Amino acid sequence: MLNTHLTRPVDNTVLVVSPQVKPMIESRAQDNGRIPATFVLAGIDLERQGLFTGIRGSQIAGRFTLIPTLPFPLAGEWRGLVATIEDALRLRCHQAGTLAGLDRYLHQRTGGMIGSLSHLIRGASVEAIQSGSEQITRKLLDTISIDHAAQRESSPGTAAARRAAGRR
Repeated sequence: MLNTHLTRPVDNTVLVVSPQVKPMIESRAQDNGRIPATFVLAGIDLERQGLFTGIRGSQIAGRFTLIPTLPFPLAGEWRGLVATIEDALRLRCHQAGTLAGLDRYLHQRTGGMIGSLSHLIRGASVEAIQSGSEQITRKLLDTISIDHAAQRESSPGTAAARRAAGRR
């Protein structure tokens, strides 16, 4: 079971990463009935999974605010994200600005999802190091497999792919 506690000594802030949050909250609540904390919980497809159904679900729904995440649009934020990731690369022969210049291509390949972008660039980086080229190019990126969700979004028949194709 993953149960990680990270404490900042300055202000005693604790970050707890655990799939077993409820027992931790209940045991802490027994101390004094109050928990001086802000909880940030993440989940996938929470509404369709029944988390907010029934009496208990109504209680949960009344205590939390859902903040849905969406793909990045092909705009300034996406370009900034690509540039920031590229700036962090430590490849000996990589040409600065290469990935920034491929922002449309990267958006089309990843569907605008940050996790898919990270996966693609990480895979290309590993390949660049292993091959000795120490640079990421469009040709190299074309050889890197991406996650299933991004493949599905970028396949020619999807709405996302048709939108991206229309912008070229």
